[in-house]
Amino acid sequence: MRRSLLTLIALAALGCAQAAPAPAGMAQILARAPAADWRTLDPAHLLVMRLPQGRVVIELAPAFAPAHVADIEALARAHYWDGLAITRVQDDFVAQWGDPAADTPRRRALPAGLSRALPAEYTRALAGLHFTRLPDGDVYAPAVGFADGFPVGADPAAGRAWLLHCYGMVGVGRDNPPDTGNGTELYAVIGQAPRQLDRNIALVGRVADLIEIAGKRASLADLTRQLLAIPGVQDAALIQHDAPDAAGARRLAALVVAPTRSETELLAELRQRFDPVFLPRPLKRVERLPRNALGKLPHTAVWALLRA
Repeated sequence: MRRSLLTLIALAALGCAQAAPAPAGMAQILARAPAADWRTLDPAHLLVMRLPQGRVVIELAPAFAPAHVADIEALARAHYWDGLAITRVQDDFVAQWGDPAADTPRRRALPAGLSRALPAEYTRALAGLHFTRLPDGDVYAPAVGFADGFPVGADPAAGRAWLLHCYGMVGVGRDNPPDTGNGTELYAVIGQAPRQLDRNIALVGRVADLIEIAGKRASLADLTRQLLAIPGVQDAALIQHDAPDAAGARRLAALVVAPTRSETELLAELRQRFDPVFLPRPLKRVERLPRNALGKLPHTAVWALLRA
């Protein structure tokens, strides 16, 4: 009797385990999200970088670093970064840009009214912040979650909150004193999250053109840069499918102008550069991209070529 009872309990437990629904994937979560969960980016706080390899869109976070964001927006209006350079790209860490001559007498002049040093804006009050806390723990913060799409750490006991050094976040380069960053030198996290920098460097925003496929994230601009770096590629465009595939992932597709390379050769090159989840499906070689008079690529024109 005892053995039969244990068998019944084991079978019941197995039945419960088998009946448990599988966790929702990213595509399912996004598809189920109501309209109220989405927000329109404020164009007044968007920083747009136009590089030879493509465009990078950065959403600034004045709610966390108002003085730095105000200076960055003033610098952008004054075209401070025009003609300057990407000064550092360190794999799995950051890409940084600014004035290569910043520490010399030849440094570019700041617009009138801007300071070369700002206060350290590392934390803000937790009160008044719409903070969605995640259930998982974190060794760098008592609580972690999101606020308006930004990754946030918080200390409820102290009543403070701060932005986190997650992939795609943008921070202000500075010298050793904590109040020397003024927004002229910026960096974006491009690898594993250097969370030891939280509350040590002012974070001011995030790259807004990140894509996520099968749980992995990358910058569309960076993927495009790598595609354009392939010998023989003259022009290219990557675009993400609107609908998920059978596995629930919204894959990439590509149009490539490369007269001397075959599609097979291009895909072989990309396999050496891309994580497999970001390989374009399909990749189509074309004579030219369907750019309009402003040099932009209309979404409908791109898809018309891909489906032709």
